[in-house]
This record gives sequence, C-alpha cells and structure tokens, in this order.
Amino acid sequence: MLPLATARAEPSGATTCVRPGFRVVLDVGHTARSPGAKSARGVDEFDFNLRLARQIDQALLGAGFAKTILMVSDGRANRSLYARVARANGLSANLLLSIHHDAVPDRFLERWEYDGKRRGFSDRFTGHSIFVSNGNPDPKDSLLFGSMLGQQLKARGLQYTPHYTESFMGRWRRTLLDADAGVYRYDTLFVLKETQMPAVLLEAGSIVNRGEELVMASPERQQLISAAVVDAVDNFCAAQSNKPALQIAQRSKARHALAQSHRHARERTAKTTPLTPTPQPLLDIH
Repeated sequence: MLPLATARAEPSGATTCVRPGFRVVLDVGHTARSPGAKSARGVDEFDFNLRLARQIDQALLGAGFAKTILMVSDGRANRSLYARVARANGLSANLLLSIHHDAVPDRFLERWEYDGKRRGFSDRFTGHSIFVSNGNPDPKDSLLFGSMLGQQLKARGLQYTPHYTESFMGRWRRTLLDADAGVYRYDTLFVLKETQMPAVLLEAGSIVNRGEELVMASPERQQLISAAVVDAVDNFCAAQSNKPALQIAQRSKARHALAQSHRHARERTAKTTPLTPTPQPLLDIH
C-alpha cells in the first residue's frame, strides 16, 4: 500500500499546468449494448455516464485542455474492455478518468412501481466513490489524482459513500486509501489495471437511490462535478510539470516495462489456455 502522505503531496505554487499539452482520456463506462446498472426509474447507467462525460469533456476543453479525448466504446462487456484499454494505451495520454454511476448488490434492492413497471431501488446509500488499482503501472500518481479529485468534490459540498468499507459488502468490500477524499483500492478493475497511464474510476453517485438519481440527472450536479474534475486535472497537471525531467523519464520507462510484462503474460496465457470467459474475481468490469 502506498504511503498516503507521499501520494497526496500538493504541487508547488511556482509551477503551473501547460493545459494545451496535457491529454486526459475520459472513458465512458459501459456501452450501449452492455449498459451497466439500471436506475431506480429504469434508465441505463450508460446514459448517465455518457451525459456526465460529455459535460466534463466540454468543461475541460473550455478550460484549455485541448487534447482531451472523449472515449465511447461499443460492443459486449468483456470484448469492449480489451478494446477500450488498447485504444487508451495508443493515445499517449497523461491521465485516464473512467466515468460511472453506482448501484448496489441485488440483495439490497427493494421494489416499487414507476411508470407502470416494477423497478428495483435502494435508498440505503448515497454519495460518490473513487477507485484506483495497485495493479496500474503508476499507482502513486493514480492515487494522487484520485485524492485531488476527492478533495475538489468535497470542497463543493459533495460527500463520498463509506459503505464500501463495511463487511456486509462481501466481495465488493474495498480498502479505503484516503479517508478524507474517499479513494478506495480496487486492484482488479480492468480499465484501471491494464492502462499504461495513471487511471482513476469515479462512481459519481448512486442511481438506484431514488432521490440521488434525480440529482445526478440535473445539469447543476453535472456542472458541479465537471468543475471539480477541471480543478483536479489542473492540480495534477501542475504536479506532473513540477517533477524533474529524470524522474518523469524513469516513471515512463517503468510504466512501459510493466505494461510490456502484462502483455507478454497475457500472450503466454492465450497460447496455453482455451478461450473461455474470464472468471469474475479476476476481471471486474465495474
């Protein structure tokens, strides 16, 4: 586990971000064919993810991050994961932020009728959560950005959900790396583990919570989150700019070496293992 004090170091005030040269990949979680969770009112998570990611994209472009890429994937779940990771790794990006909205395990769902249909909901949990993977080639900077994002959301009055630390979450229970900013460790999240740049996944809020679903759909909340992302990206970019050139080169070399190791391991496995679906504990989509 990373030393938190080191991971949360702030950038020097003497260094500013060169925004036009800093590339952020905004990964829209899930696809139209594998749309993720259903909201309390029956809306696909993918629709929430796309709307929020588009708002963040426009905010970053408007703030001068001209190289921002909005990445929308297609296809079925597992196949789309490999495609999105390959595409992200080919973009020479400085940072990846994957946009999602949260749900709950099925056992927590209750039933209600909305628009003439029985729907699942859970008003038990509310709030956002942020995830990083120690399997990422740069876990330190992933945690750094995750903490910066959590702090920006907190500064705007938003609270993270603490329920992922509870034992009743079972296999969804996570270690809380930053209790102030709401950053959790989730090593098996594929899009975080296999990308070659610092990567963070944001669960922006719970869409199975009937009240929070309405809030998450509002332009006001989407703009608030977008502003938090812009400020967090700016701080992270400045922190990267403040690093000595040798340190940056060493980090880049280490990321490349680890990525090559992951690729070779997958190739060896593919040659010796029959083509079967990946077991869920080894490859988590969400």
